[in-house]
Amino acid sequence: MIAPIFTLVTALMLGAAVVLAVVRIIRGPSAVDRAISNEVLVSTMVCALGVEAAVNRHTTTLPILVSLSLVGFLASVAIARFAARDRDGVQLGGDGREFPETGPRGTP
Repeated sequence: MIAPIFTLVTALMLGAAVVLAVVRIIRGPSAVDRAISNEVLVSTMVCALGVEAAVNRHTTTLPILVSLSLVGFLASVAIARFAARDRDGVQLGGDGREFPETGPRGTP
């Protein structure tokens, strides 16, 4: 009796996460917001596959889970590297302030 209720509640929560992530992908004001919501979408897919494997008690989806997690991680690392770069050699902080490049020990 608990398993169908658990499955239904989990499916509703994962569905809500997918809807909110897709809304952020569509409306996101910046590319970084869209990249983060894409990562949330991939993570939600991994969770959904994990729940499906747990409910049906099989391990055939484990390679899919591992490879999807790896692809999501590598994509977020690649996006973070490109977002941190700046064409003029000036790095931007999280709030948009400019931090000039510094030499060793923080000297300009």
